[in-house]
Amino acid sequence: MEKASSILASIFGSRESAATVASIFVYPIKSCRGISVPQACVTSTGLRWDRQWLVVNSNGRAYTQRVEPKLALVEVGLPMDAFREDWEPNDTSYMVIKAPEMETLKIPLNRVCDVINDISVWEWSGSALDEGNEASEWFTKYLEKPSCLVRFNTASEIRAVDPNYAQGYRTVFSDGFPFLLASQGSLNALNELLEEPLPINRFRANILVDGCNPFSEDLWKEIKINELTFYGVKLCSRCKVPTIDQNNGTSGDEPTQTLMKFRSDHALHLKKKQGKVFFGQNLVCKDSLSATGRAKAVVVGDPVFVQQKFSSSADAPI
Repeated sequence: MEKASSILASIFGSRESAATVASIFVYPIKSCRGISVPQACVTSTGLRWDRQWLVVNSNGRAYTQRVEPKLALVEVGLPMDAFREDWEPNDTSYMVIKAPEMETLKIPLNRVCDVINDISVWEWSGSALDEGNEASEWFTKYLEKPSCLVRFNTASEIRAVDPNYAQGYRTVFSDGFPFLLASQGSLNALNELLEEPLPINRFRANILVDGCNPFSEDLWKEIKINELTFYGVKLCSRCKVPTIDQNNGTSGDEPTQTLMKFRSDHALHLKKKQGKVFFGQNLVCKDSLSATGRAKAVVVGDPVFVQQKFSSSADAPI
C-alpha cells in the first residue's frame, strides 16, 4: 500500500506539503543587498521589483559583485506597501539607497526617464531607462569609476530565458532565470561542514524553504505554492559571489572549496562536467505566462507541494 501511495504521489503530486516558505527576498538593484519581505507578487518576469535596476559602467556593461564586491554594501529600501498586490507608486514613492560614507540617495518610482541604448548584461543587450545624473554621480563616487543606474525598459524590451531550459519565459536583470529557490536544510548541511557557518544571503535566493531534507530541491521538477505552479528548470551553478562576505565585501575560498567536495558536477554525477558547483534550483512560474500585470503573491508560511520530481540529481537540467 505504501509503495502504491508513493507511485501515485510521484505522478499526481503529494497532498502533504514537502516544505514551507520560510523567507522571501527581493533584490531591486542587481548585485546590491536584498530586502526580506513577508510576501511578493509574481509578475511576468519574476517577483515584483526583483532585479529591476542595474549599475553599469561607461560602456553600458553591467557591474556585479564578481568585479565590484563593494556593491554588497549598498542597502536598498522600498516602501513596505510596495509588496502589496494592489500597490502602485505615486509622486512621493522612492527607492532609498544607502552605503558606507555616502549620503542617502532617493530614486523616484513614478517618474519618466530618458531611454539609454547599448545596455548589456551577460548575453542580452538593449535599451534601459536612465535614472539620471544624481544617481550616476552617486554610484560613480561610491565605486570610484564612471557609473550609471538604469532600470529595465519593460515598455519596449524583452529578455527571454534560455529556451533550451524554458521556452516562452522572460526575466529582467537576473543572471538568467526569474526565480531562485534554496532550502534551509541544504544550508544547514553545508554549514555543518564549514568552520564558520554562512547565512543565506551568500546565495541570493528569492525563496527560502524549510522543512525538507537537504538538497531535496534538486529533484523538484514541478511544485505549487499558493496555487502558483513553478517548474525547476536548472540547478543553480555558483560563481564567485557566494565567497563574498555580504557584510564587508571581502572574499575567501568558502563555500566553494567545500561545495567542490560534494556538490560539484563530478560529485553529483551530472551529465555535463564543467568543474562547477551547485546550490539551489532555478525556477520559472507557469502562471507568469498569463500575468499581464501581477498574479498572486508568494507569502511567508505558504506550504510547498511537490507535484513532480526528477528521478535523481543526475537527471536534473544543469
